[in-house]
Amino acid sequence: MTTLLDWINSPAIPNLLGAPVSWIEVIGFVTGAACVYGVARQKLWNWPVGILNNIAFIMLFLGAGLYGETALQVIFAAVSVYGWINWVRGSADTATKDDLPIRDAGGKEALLGIAATVAGTAAVALALTHGTNSQVPWPDAFVLTASLLATYGQARKIFQHWYVWILIDLVSIPLYFSRGLALTGILYIGFLALCIYGLVDWKRTRTTETITATTVPAGA
Repeated sequence: MTTLLDWINSPAIPNLLGAPVSWIEVIGFVTGAACVYGVARQKLWNWPVGILNNIAFIMLFLGAGLYGETALQVIFAAVSVYGWINWVRGSADTATKDDLPIRDAGGKEALLGIAATVAGTAAVALALTHGTNSQVPWPDAFVLTASLLATYGQARKIFQHWYVWILIDLVSIPLYFSRGLALTGILYIGFLALCIYGLVDWKRTRTTETITATTVPAGA
C-alpha cells in the first residue's frame, strides 16, 4: 500500500507551468474528461467513471489543502450512485436511447437551488475559515455547494444544470492554478468547453424530442 501511495503521489510531469504534476492528478485528469464527455453524450457509463474520478480527486485535493472540495468528492461519489440508479430506472421506463427525459427546472425548484447555494456557500466558508487552515475558503465553499446543486440537476436530467457547471468551472480554473494544480486547472478549461458542448447537445436533443412528440400521432 505504501508503495502504491508513493507512486500515485510521485511526479508524472516534473514541471508544468512551474509546478510538478503527480500521477494522481493525471488519473483525475483522464477520468474527469471522460466523465464529462459521457454526461454530454448522455452515456450511462459516465457514473462509474465519475466515481473513479471522485476517488482520485479526494487524494489530490486533500494534499492541496482544499478541504471543502475533498468533502465534496465524497458527497459526489454518493450522489453518483443515486444518479446511476436514476438513469438506469429512466432507461427501463422509456423507449428512448438510454434516457431519462431532459426537463427544465421549475420556478420554485430554481429559487430553492439559488437560495441553498448562497446559504451553503456562506456556511461552508465560515466553517473553513474558523475550522481549517484553508487560504481560499470562499471559492472553495462556492465550488462545493454549487457542485452539489449541479450534480443533483445532472442526476435528474434538468437542462439548466449545465449553466451551473459553467459558472463552477469559471471559478475553479483560477482556484486550481492558484493552488499549484496546473494540470487540474487545464482540465477545468477542458470541462468548460465540454459543458458548453453538453449544453448545446442537450438543447438539440430536447428540440428533437419535442418535434417527435408533436408529430407522432397519439397512440402510435
